[in-house]
Amino acid sequence: MTAEEILSKLVSFPVLGGESNLSIIHWIKDYLEKHNVEGVLVPNEEGNKASLHCRIGPAVSGGIILSGHTDVVPVEGQDWNTEPFDLIDKSDGKLYARGSCDMKGFAACCLAALPDMVKADLKKPIYFAFSYDEEIGCLAAPELVQAINDYYDEKPQFAIIGEPSMMIPTVGQKGICIFETVVTGSEGHSSRIKQEVSAIHEAMRLVLWLEDKMNSLIGAGRIDDRFTPNHTSIHIGKIAGGIAPNVIAQECKFNWDVRTIPSETPQEIFEEFEVYCRSREKELRSVFPDFAIKTSNIHPAVPGLNTQADQEIVSLTQQLANEQKLDAVSYAAEAGQFAEGGFEAIICGPGDIAQAHRANEFVAKEQLDKCMNFMQNLIAHLR
Repeated sequence: MTAEEILSKLVSFPVLGGESNLSIIHWIKDYLEKHNVEGVLVPNEEGNKASLHCRIGPAVSGGIILSGHTDVVPVEGQDWNTEPFDLIDKSDGKLYARGSCDMKGFAACCLAALPDMVKADLKKPIYFAFSYDEEIGCLAAPELVQAINDYYDEKPQFAIIGEPSMMIPTVGQKGICIFETVVTGSEGHSSRIKQEVSAIHEAMRLVLWLEDKMNSLIGAGRIDDRFTPNHTSIHIGKIAGGIAPNVIAQECKFNWDVRTIPSETPQEIFEEFEVYCRSREKELRSVFPDFAIKTSNIHPAVPGLNTQADQEIVSLTQQLANEQKLDAVSYAAEAGQFAEGGFEAIICGPGDIAQAHRANEFVAKEQLDKCMNFMQNLIAHLR
């Protein structure tokens, strides 16, 4: 099967983040087994989802992991001109479908190159690693990474994560963490605003504190010009509270995310925020003893990626991709998790991230061709 034929099959599985991915992962496993490659499943506790890993080549250390995710984002409410889960060729050099760019194009190239990988007399192995629930927080990658480390006696050296990067080796990604803060105040008539504690008013103070914190980081010169924006960002994306204009709000909750440059962590910001919250509680409990601010993590922290230019994975990926340019991206990906697992990690895959998560998503055929050349160069390198 060609990469395009495999991509057509992969995008036909409408597996959204959070849903069971067993349909697509079993198709991939069956495909591997037709080429005499054993696919090892890493199921979740409920048994309705699974990651997969496999090895092609000898059981020796120093191999390369090729990794991607099997889930996609929803299409509901988007203005698609075609059927989102059918691969459409409009004869304009582009292939349209949800997931064609992010990131089933890379998986299709891996699988299309599998027969050549199997036939080659590889001196070092190639591993595939396909996860689930990447689109809702890179949830499965840590367990998949651990499974790879536990399963194989040998140690893979490198991990190439095929997120869309226009086949440009990408050495940096931001980390992300998402929180929910719930403020509990005292309900009452709005004329008593000085005798009660409005949860909304206090939530607004917290929002402004977070914005001021972001600006203080920028002002302190804590920037990384590889990224756009070139600093850690703090953003409030959702807020709700109150029942009527003339009722003091008893509760207000808001969700906020922190996207950190690799030199920083969300934990530092969270801890400073907690200190401020405790000071507000201390002050306002003299007015309302049950006043409370509680913040919980609703998205596990995804570490950033900060691969150094002199690491071997960088020059190798430049060679395989025939591309000397290096890049960094502001979106979160599983690359940082593979790096934490002990592998030199990098992002390099077909397609433009600007096409991801939107209506009429596409991957250029030229990008698939470049990725297939990458795979052939990888095979040649490991012979």
